[in-house]
Amino acid sequence: MKTLPMADILAARILIVDDQPANVLLLERLLQEAGYTNVASTQDPQGVCALHRRDDYDLILLDLQLPIMDGFQVMAALQAGSDNEALPVIVLTAQPGHKLRALQAGARDFISKPFDLIEVKTRIRNMLEVRLLYRGLEAQNATLERAVAERTAELRESEARYRSLTELATDWYWEQDETGQFTKVSGPVLEMLGLQVDGLDGTPAESANDSTWDETQRGLLRAAIALRKPFLDFPFTRRNPDGSEQQFRVSGEPMFGHGFRFLGYRGVGVETTAR
Repeated sequence: MKTLPMADILAARILIVDDQPANVLLLERLLQEAGYTNVASTQDPQGVCALHRRDDYDLILLDLQLPIMDGFQVMAALQAGSDNEALPVIVLTAQPGHKLRALQAGARDFISKPFDLIEVKTRIRNMLEVRLLYRGLEAQNATLERAVAERTAELRESEARYRSLTELATDWYWEQDETGQFTKVSGPVLEMLGLQVDGLDGTPAESANDSTWDETQRGLLRAAIALRKPFLDFPFTRRNPDGSEQQFRVSGEPMFGHGFRFLGYRGVGVETTAR
């Protein structure tokens, strides 16, 4: 188990809440002799929430028998403003029957009165170590989340630039899944592969008899895709009904996921017909 440097524990922010000056003085001296350097106290239970909001204590030593507002009411007020965070509270009580109720109210531990000095030191140290380790983990998680968010934003920006450049440098872009179904497509790539589907906007597909594609080239391209091979600037030609000829070059690469599972193909193409 990871342990904290003792210096971090001794620098923890501690608040003592007790209406008896003798108890406050005893705990302050005990903590100071143990080496704790950041100890505060108050005899006013109504001011505890404001103090905690201001100083964000790592530990609150809270007496349950308080005037005007008892320790249970103080914990309820702290809980209301804590965003479901575990209360950093050890209750101080001379009533055995209050211990379970205090734990159910959100306290993390208890110290019995009259004080056993060894018990007080041990419970405080254990509580602080767990609390500070938890806070350190929260900080690490927050840092990781920020890093992931920043990296995700960078990847999205990179993808947007890539797609923008692709659109500028090519006449069409296409993707197909592992079954050969086109998931993204623009331009005449479907005709090149001998497929006829309705357009993405719902318009009927062009008739296969309107233009004639070079079947030898088509067969070679199909074979490359069947073997999961990439292809670069593959030449393609079609003859139109008016006798004119169009020339194209198409490039594509297979996509693989985790465990080298085949996901499909993606590619680009450009018309090279002399204009």
